[in-house]
Amino acid sequence: MTDWPKMEQPREKLRALGAPALTDAELLAIFLRVGVKGKTAVALAEDLLYHFGSLPRLLSCTPEEFTQIHGMGISKWSQIQAAYELVKRSLEESLTQDSIFSSPSYVREFLQAKFGRLPHEIFLCLHLDSRLHLIECQELFRGSLTHTTVYPREILKEALARNASALIVAHNHPSGSPLPSVADQELTQMLCKALQLVDISLLDHCIVSTSGFFSFSDEGLMNID
Repeated sequence: MTDWPKMEQPREKLRALGAPALTDAELLAIFLRVGVKGKTAVALAEDLLYHFGSLPRLLSCTPEEFTQIHGMGISKWSQIQAAYELVKRSLEESLTQDSIFSSPSYVREFLQAKFGRLPHEIFLCLHLDSRLHLIECQELFRGSLTHTTVYPREILKEALARNASALIVAHNHPSGSPLPSVADQELTQMLCKALQLVDISLLDHCIVSTSGFFSFSDEGLMNID
């Protein structure tokens, strides 16, 4: 990479033009640092993106998947994972400092980064204070590829323990479509009613998948029948 013209080197380009000017491959090359024989770091990054099909898929790959690629070792995987974890923590911290309604896109971005590509179902609760700042993001239930058993009593207990004023619940659909099932809709209605009894608002139920994002609130489905 050092034989390239200065402005074609990702680090120099970043310094001169800023990070948004770089392609995904150029940004990734900065973490890879060096290429392999016959390939620059950028060409290697392009190979990685092609192999995994997308940047999110690359970021969520296992060390075993990553190290199958020529020139890729556990050290490079660790560097990329550390950077990805910083992004997730930054998004989570933003939710603790601002009302979720002042930055609604952060909720979506945070949830997609947090568990959008996991191979098994996870059910999360975002516990919010009276100003709608995040108190804690808590993983409550973990299941299989297609199913997670959710216990409303546990959700209420954990929310009361944190003195939460409101909740956003979320789960993922590893199988693909983010559209809610009948069971998802019934759970949402049940939680709304149960939380209302203890003066806690359920603001939204979000579903995340590799192919999209669904918000009960955005679709007007948070009304209690």
